[in-house]
Amino acid sequence: MPRTPVRAASRRAHAALAGVMLGLAAGAVAEEPAPPERDPAREVLPRRPGPSEPQRYVPPPPDPSQVPPPTAAAPREALPVPDRWRIMRALGMQSSWIDPYNQNLLKGDLPVVRDWFVNVGVVSDTLFEFRALPTPVGPQASERPDSLDVFGRGKQSTFAQTVVLSLAAIKGDTTFKPPDYEVRLVPVLNFNRSEVEELRALRIDPRQGRTRDDDHVGLQEAFVDVHLRDVSVRYDFDSVRVGIQPFISDFRGFLFNDVPLGVRLFGTRDNNRWQYNLAWFRRLEKDTNSGLNDVGVAPRKDDVFVANAYRQDWPVLGFTSQALIAVNVNREGGDEFYDANGFLVRPAVQGDGRGHDYTVAYVGYSGDGHIGAWNLTATAYLALGRDDRHPISQSEQSIVAGFAAMELSRDFSWARVRLSALLQSGDRDPFDDRATGFDAILENPQFAGADTSFWIRQGVPLVGGGGVALSGRNGVLASLRSSRDQGQSNFVNPGLLLLGAGGDLDLAPQLRVLGNVSYLRFVSTEVLGVLRNQAPPAKDIGVDLSAALQWRPFMSQNLVLNASAAALVPGKGLKQLYDENKPGVLYSVLVNLIATF
Repeated sequence: MPRTPVRAASRRAHAALAGVMLGLAAGAVAEEPAPPERDPAREVLPRRPGPSEPQRYVPPPPDPSQVPPPTAAAPREALPVPDRWRIMRALGMQSSWIDPYNQNLLKGDLPVVRDWFVNVGVVSDTLFEFRALPTPVGPQASERPDSLDVFGRGKQSTFAQTVVLSLAAIKGDTTFKPPDYEVRLVPVLNFNRSEVEELRALRIDPRQGRTRDDDHVGLQEAFVDVHLRDVSVRYDFDSVRVGIQPFISDFRGFLFNDVPLGVRLFGTRDNNRWQYNLAWFRRLEKDTNSGLNDVGVAPRKDDVFVANAYRQDWPVLGFTSQALIAVNVNREGGDEFYDANGFLVRPAVQGDGRGHDYTVAYVGYSGDGHIGAWNLTATAYLALGRDDRHPISQSEQSIVAGFAAMELSRDFSWARVRLSALLQSGDRDPFDDRATGFDAILENPQFAGADTSFWIRQGVPLVGGGGVALSGRNGVLASLRSSRDQGQSNFVNPGLLLLGAGGDLDLAPQLRVLGNVSYLRFVSTEVLGVLRNQAPPAKDIGVDLSAALQWRPFMSQNLVLNASAAALVPGKGLKQLYDENKPGVLYSVLVNLIATF
């Protein structure tokens, strides 16, 4: 069949289009760069599976014109360096002696002589505190006429300035191992001024007025630490420390938190997964108004023997467990001790007021860490012992008491919420042969708000019940002691139940806001009725509300401003102990500035 003109034109168009496409492809190929030359030394050739020789790379020979080799006669340039710690200084990097963040001779970054280092620290602690506490009316010769009530005016204030100087000499490179030797000395200077509205609230002598100025120089640490031996290639070790030294029995300081005189053997095992302490301590007298060690008087007849062991990552990863046995042997029953303000603190003014000795053994478990996303701190103690003659029962008593505390928290980005609970056993019958109220050796708990809490921060007195307090200053236990620092332990007490909730909000790297609310309740109030010569009051103590602010302007611990306010809304039991209309709402306001070098 003859081709039609339309089909012929179509075939010519297709042929032309194909020619154009071939031309474009040819041009594109012509413009592509030539492939690089093959380098057999760098080429990886495919191989069959199985054993084979590893590829080897032979570097090209150096170019003599670019890298001239050193000659034997060429002088070597060397820079003398006193020691390896001063290499940066030899290179021209200098820092001021007041700069603790760069190499500093005073901060142990550079040796003074051979491998001896010094570490100097200075802390300034300034405190302003205002509070309202139940205060008994002054004596008959009161400054205010018509003061015939039992309770007087309760507004009080305190200013305290404390300067801590820390001096340490350390031998050895402590980057990976403990020091060979350490000698530490920490003197502390304190000045305090207190004002009250009632006579004899500060001193036993009413002629000394309603204002008290006092100062004291204490020695908080003075010890020698000797490294005995290393027991593994990862520097597990045994060391001994002799002298005045800090010691905390558990993670939150519930049982024994002090700086006593003693001898302590301590060390680690299994790549630091195990830590242990074996120690004997003799407690030192405290200055009444500052709480610092008073080395100008003889140590107390109060000995503490401690054995404990820590295990990291047990029972779960990220959680540390501790088991402890502590024995407190107190032989101060034959002594009478008056504090610096003239008040009798040993023996306590309760019962027949006669002295007593006691021996108590504490068996406890503490845990701290996280389980998944939850943070957990838990502590439990069982106290077993004997009191040779308690002043209330006036007979020998066996001591069987218990304590438990727990804090559960969780972090949500910049916020942490927490729940806390504490139970201190109480004594239901003060006159029997069993003392079942738990008491510590010397507590300083970091729990349920700590310093921001009214109940923990303030010493709430038992007005009209002798010279004892419902709770000691910086203590949580309702132990009815004459003094937390200078008094004896007392296992005939009402006990305490605390249930709390709180939270920490990091609003900025420099600013943290804290809040806490706690419900407080006595476990048994029979002993309170005996001391007040009345029917046992109700168990309800009240609700403790507190809020605090922490500001770190440099995002470090070198300058920290703490401010807090707390209030204790009295419950029925507290009102019955004081007055149905008094004390009203108890409160405290605290401002604290800490500067550290």
